[in-house]
Amino acid sequence: MSRAPRSAAARRSWGEDDTGCTILHVDMDAFFVSVEILDRPELRGLPVIVGGEHRGVVAAASYEARAFGVHSAMPATRAKVLCPQAVVLPGRHARYAEVSRKVMSVLAEVTPVMEQVSIDEAFLDVTGAVRRMGSPVEIARWVRAEVHRRSGVPASVGVASSKHVAKLASTHAKPDGLLLVPADATVPFLHSLPVGALWGVGEKTQEMLGRHGIDTVAGLAATPLTALHRMLGVAAGQRLHELAWGVDTRRVEPTRAEKSVGTETTFAEDIADRAQLERVLLRQSHECAARLRADGMVTWTVAIKVRHADFTTLTRSRTLAVPTDLAHDIHAAARDLLAGVEIPRAGVRLLGVRAERLSAAATTGVQSALDDDPQQALAERAMDGVRARFGSQILRPASLLGNNRHSAFKSGSGDLS
Repeated sequence: MSRAPRSAAARRSWGEDDTGCTILHVDMDAFFVSVEILDRPELRGLPVIVGGEHRGVVAAASYEARAFGVHSAMPATRAKVLCPQAVVLPGRHARYAEVSRKVMSVLAEVTPVMEQVSIDEAFLDVTGAVRRMGSPVEIARWVRAEVHRRSGVPASVGVASSKHVAKLASTHAKPDGLLLVPADATVPFLHSLPVGALWGVGEKTQEMLGRHGIDTVAGLAATPLTALHRMLGVAAGQRLHELAWGVDTRRVEPTRAEKSVGTETTFAEDIADRAQLERVLLRQSHECAARLRADGMVTWTVAIKVRHADFTTLTRSRTLAVPTDLAHDIHAAARDLLAGVEIPRAGVRLLGVRAERLSAAATTGVQSALDDDPQQALAERAMDGVRARFGSQILRPASLLGNNRHSAFKSGSGDLS
């Protein structure tokens, strides 16, 4: 979900000529919320927040909640002040990943030149699909219709001649829309936007530019390049100047390598009990392992993240002797890493597990650490099948049953990144 600022000055139509506009950016609308509404239709039209039910952050907010100023990454306490009537739901990453796979399978039918950049968005280069499926806009319409038909959730699509403009177009197409920015309308479209819309302009850069009176893309484009170099540095100044004039030569990269997968938990109450923390690690390890197996990946490195009550944050990692996609292995490494971390008396606020240095299971050429005991691998893969059929919460390790005292929201996105 994009949080780039939208401009009221940006028109809803910039023309109908899609010649050369072969880059599509497909972005699901408030994806986590859309999935929750798919499963609970009675929530439609209500302000809904996913995540942040304790002390974490908002993962997604419905458009009804956004009307009150709520947005993703906002602290839960602030969101509750802004919208006390909101329905707050815990995150269900396994369910979101299931719907995401349906969406991405639709996109993969259009072209192999697809770059998935998160669980709910992807770029497509449809150059090779035009003869088979029609013009870029016709393809975008087909994508939106098929995504909704097969997954039940809405998607917005931006169509443009570059990745940068296609992403901005999808943002301005929301909710549940399509926006074409013709090649010859690229610069007028960009110059109608606030400077914060540009890729790479975060809060600090926006503040810096604002101090020099630059608050629009048009203003940045009109600023001498030497002045931008002084303000932002040569590399950043050059890049933003090019983007402001519609120069973006990056290609859609279908071979984007998955680097890690993980999950974090922010606790409702700080936890000082090591045994309780190890049980959290066990649940997280099973989530990571299931997602690795679903994507046909194995991990070489296991890492943990520990945040104390005073917000001191520690990370520890260990490289395995052989790669694995089993929770037993991941949990064993994570538990050993936690054993080397001193737990303060005030307790731990957040705990996370991440599988890093991923590689394709089919091409790794080595066995998982526990393949000597095939029963362990068979058991975990059998659990995958049961969860896929009956839901992610239907089956869990016995040691985790009946222990909900420290319920929490998994605040990490856990996306392959």
